[in-house]
Amino acid sequence: MAQQEYSNNVFINCPFDDHYNVIFRAIVFAVFDCGFIPRCAMEYDDGGQVRIEKIYRLISECKYGIHDISRTELDNGLPRFNMPLELGIFMGAKRFGNDQDGNKLCMIIDREKYRYQEFISDISGQDVKSHDNDFKKAIDKVSDWLRTASRRKTIPGGAAIARRYEIFNDLLPELCAEARITHAELTFNDYCQFVVEWLKTIP
Repeated sequence: MAQQEYSNNVFINCPFDDHYNVIFRAIVFAVFDCGFIPRCAMEYDDGGQVRIEKIYRLISECKYGIHDISRTELDNGLPRFNMPLELGIFMGAKRFGNDQDGNKLCMIIDREKYRYQEFISDISGQDVKSHDNDFKKAIDKVSDWLRTASRRKTIPGGAAIARRYEIFNDLLPELCAEARITHAELTFNDYCQFVVEWLKTIP
């Protein structure tokens, strides 16, 4: 993989439920608007590949990782640990991977700043961010972190990205109608395509 592609890829490890979708789409938009490429397991639809292998592949292709651990509640009496697991794989790749893996950078976010201490205390000492289930705060955290982590001077502030996101989100039903797909049929790849094309049309 070319170094430039690796340096632009951001692995997004987050819940994929309907309730979280507003924040997920805002994060994806923010990553694109910051000049990076969001990557996640939803970009693949290969029933013949084991999911964990997809995760390994994605993490190997990404310098950056955004890990939202806000969904760990009990589900049918058991906790949901996919997000902490993928965070662990990312951190393990940084620690034990090749020279390129050693420069990986990650941001950990939760809905409350210190909530993680109740279920994953081993990451104490990490600078865990909080979004308070607010998509604007999530955008702000992503923008601040990518600007700091990459040291790029071209990344806009969270307030500017949030304004653009709200405009785009208002236009999304129209974009879906033009593509002859319903909002419910919108896939991750469809959404990314819409974001990329729309961002090309504005300064």
